[in-house]
Amino acid sequence: MRIGIYGGSFSPIHKGHIHLALAAVEELGLDRLYFVPSKISPHRSSDEYVSEEDRVAMIELACRVSEKLEVCDYELKSDRVSYTIFTVEEFRRRFPDDELFLLVGSDMLLIFDKWKRFDEILRECTLAVVSRCEGDLPELESKAEELRGYGRIVICRAEPIEVSSSEIRKKIAKNQKYTCYLDKNVVQYIRLNKLYRQ
Repeated sequence: MRIGIYGGSFSPIHKGHIHLALAAVEELGLDRLYFVPSKISPHRSSDEYVSEEDRVAMIELACRVSEKLEVCDYELKSDRVSYTIFTVEEFRRRFPDDELFLLVGSDMLLIFDKWKRFDEILRECTLAVVSRCEGDLPELESKAEELRGYGRIVICRAEPIEVSSSEIRKKIAKNQKYTCYLDKNVVQYIRLNKLYRQ
C-alpha cells in the first residue's frame, strides 16, 4: 500500500488542507492519507489550539469527503514534542512493508535540512512536496536536487487555495465571514461548540 502522512495543527482544518490532501492522493496514487494533528509543535504556540478532542472531531468531519482520508492521533497521545521523525518511525512500525509519503508544503522543503534527523526521515519515506504558488518550481527543484542524495523527493502541483487557519481563527473571533473556507459540518461543529471565540 501507499500511505500518506500529513501533519499540522489543523486548528481548524479547512478546505485548503482537504484540497491539498485529495490532490496528493490522486497524484501519488495513495491508498490512504492520514492527517496527524500535532500536540506540542516545535514551531507554534499552544495558545492557537482548541482542545485535542475538538481538533480530532473537526478533522473526522472534514475527512468524510473521501474514504481514503483518516485521522491519526499518535502525536496527541505522545508526551514529547511533535518532531516529524518520531511520527515517521511510528508509521514505519505500523506499516513495515508499505510505501510511506510525507506531505509538506513548498516552504518546508526549503528548510527541510534544518529538521531534526531529516536524513533519517528521507531514508524511511518519500518526501512529497506540494507546490502551492506559481513560479516556485525552479527553486523547489534546485533544493530537491540538493537533498536527493539522502532519499526520494517528488514535487506535486496543487491549485492554491489562499487561506490559513490563523486567518480563519481571527475572522471567527471578530465575527467576520469565514464559512466559505470550511466544510459545512466543521462550520456547524465550531458554532455548536463556540470555538475560537474570544
